[in-house]
Amino acid sequence: MKYDIIMLGHISKDIIIDEKGQENRLYGGALLYSSISAARSGARVLAITKAAKGDFGALDVLKQQEGIELVVLESPASTSIRNVFLSSDHERRQTTLLSRAEPFSAADIPEEAEAEIIDLAGLFVGELPDSLIEELAQREPGKRASGERKSGKRAKIAVDAQGLLREAQPDGRMIFRDWKNKHRYMPYVSYFKADAAEAEILTGLTDREKAARVIASWGGSAGGSPWAGREPEVMITHNTEVIVLAGGQIYRAPFTPSNRSGRTGRGDTTFAAYLAWRLSHGPEESVRFAAALCSIKMETPGPFSGTIEDVFKRMR
Repeated sequence: MKYDIIMLGHISKDIIIDEKGQENRLYGGALLYSSISAARSGARVLAITKAAKGDFGALDVLKQQEGIELVVLESPASTSIRNVFLSSDHERRQTTLLSRAEPFSAADIPEEAEAEIIDLAGLFVGELPDSLIEELAQREPGKRASGERKSGKRAKIAVDAQGLLREAQPDGRMIFRDWKNKHRYMPYVSYFKADAAEAEILTGLTDREKAARVIASWGGSAGGSPWAGREPEVMITHNTEVIVLAGGQIYRAPFTPSNRSGRTGRGDTTFAAYLAWRLSHGPEESVRFAAALCSIKMETPGPFSGTIEDVFKRMR
């Protein structure tokens, strides 16, 4: 089976407490926000997740979404995260991992499935092991009817820094640490996303454009990657805008939400919309499209529920 994007990641039973102490509970997670964002942008998505059987019903929203094929693998527990926001702009928060589903392996992707992009939509360190980046970059999907292995098209790998840097402590508190394997695995990455804080942890730089160029340079280093020597496209999100470095050029677009009640899932939504639109459009239009789509999403809690026409209106 051919798809535009294959996505792997946990759903999350989110507990969100705003700066006023008001609590809201909903299902979220990078996979949920990302797959719906990509599908509503026109991509055909294979979404693969793991959850406890009792939470399977929460995935009906994905089953009902046109453009998404869902694979749910049973896990003893589902991932659950508590976010306590410390400021009204929702940029500062304390995050606690309350429970976690089982990690992923390459075998979780159906052998016959292939796609232009495989997106590793992780929430925390260990959910998607670093070694998956190299393994999936070299994956050749597909079988002949006889069962004989055939050569399939290798997918480009997309990675969100959140799943590489955000590490749960024994008490569940999430802290961010530098990615120790960044030089080893970045040559296998075609699309990389970080927010401004994550980019600073990775590079030590507060200048987002400079940070994007440093991150991209790691991908252009020599190595055994099928794309060795080619820098990845790097996205960095900020509360005011999103920038993308592609082909040595910086492209940017502002976020324009009327409110930020749906701030959770901003980065996942933006990155997935960019990947989906980038399949058939250039980076400049794709970053504008992604910023406009996410601006609409941020005005309402939950995943993006608008249309491409809504996005076009916001882009004007």
